[in-house]
Amino acid sequence: MSVVGIFMSSKNGVWALLSTLILVLFTQSLSAHEVTPSIGDLSTNDGKFTLELRVNLEAFVAGIDLDGVENTNDTDKAGSYDALRKLPPEDLQKLANENWALIESGLFLTSSGTSVPIILNGIKVSEIGDLTVPRPSFISLSASLPKGTENIRFGWDKRFGTLVLRHIDVEDGYTGYLRSGEISPEIPIIGGSRLNGFQTFMSYIPIGFDHILPKGLDHILFVLGLFFLSIHLRPLLWQVTAFTLAHTVTLALGALGWVSVSPAIVEPLIAASITFVAIENVFTSGLSKWRPFVIFGFGLLHGLGFASVLGEIGLPEDQFFPALIAFNVGVELGQLTVISLTFLAVGYWFRHKDWYRKRISNPASLLIAAVGAYWFFERVFF
Repeated sequence: MSVVGIFMSSKNGVWALLSTLILVLFTQSLSAHEVTPSIGDLSTNDGKFTLELRVNLEAFVAGIDLDGVENTNDTDKAGSYDALRKLPPEDLQKLANENWALIESGLFLTSSGTSVPIILNGIKVSEIGDLTVPRPSFISLSASLPKGTENIRFGWDKRFGTLVLRHIDVEDGYTGYLRSGEISPEIPIIGGSRLNGFQTFMSYIPIGFDHILPKGLDHILFVLGLFFLSIHLRPLLWQVTAFTLAHTVTLALGALGWVSVSPAIVEPLIAASITFVAIENVFTSGLSKWRPFVIFGFGLLHGLGFASVLGEIGLPEDQFFPALIAFNVGVELGQLTVISLTFLAVGYWFRHKDWYRKRISNPASLLIAAVGAYWFFERVFF
């Protein structure tokens, strides 16, 4: 028998794998500082390029390579990052200015193929807030464009991570989601570069997917909680359908600005929803009459969480609905990927074993519940 076969035939081996995976999620998320995209608003008035960047300045100053990093605790410079998070704004600003040459070396601006020098106008750091989330800082840049400039391109080194770039001062301006190290396409300074409906749709699917895998650890655990209720497909479909319909509603309402609830309320309730579904898994072996309705209610909360992400990134006004629908499609693809991977890792092999519920489903649900409970108290009291 192969090594894989031996492992797959071992109850203890299965549980060791499953518990390790969940505990990895747990330990990465207890004090994780999630890496979020930087956002840049550019304008090109009167032959001048200006760019206002909202960034995680601590990561830049600490020299963390954000390419492919999900949270700063995954790096060998997490200690430096945590120390910088506790600095008063003026001290962090001073360090950023002292290290500006290193940051500047990773910025790229071209005009019709010619490199254009970028000038730092100033750095503004927000006051110390919740140390479990990134503190926003703002970098103001400018450049004098050569006479006759028609198109520009902007990008930065992949070590700075993902950038949402928006051309804000012209009609039909460019909006793009640039992954680590990507350079923008040519952006006409007078506009005319906005993506059409299909291009917008295709560009926002990865944003939604990325919010589940790899960055949506709380949503991943909620979906796992749905998965471990029963080995049968029908209960899972009922739950996923209820969850999808609900978060689609509040995602749309939140993105439209019709509903707004503070993250200080939404985030603890999302954590509580994880604990609830996981605990219920232990006390019932099938889909109860009320569970789809409960899942629908929790889906409304998760939709508000998704909407807050879109609120930060922004949606193009003239392609609002293609972008909104595409983000939701990306979220669904992420959730289906989580379910599929879990099924291939656990369900396909062991769902018909008489010890599946006792050795896999219940212990996994209890671990998920413990993580959700910790997040709830962390988000309420810390």
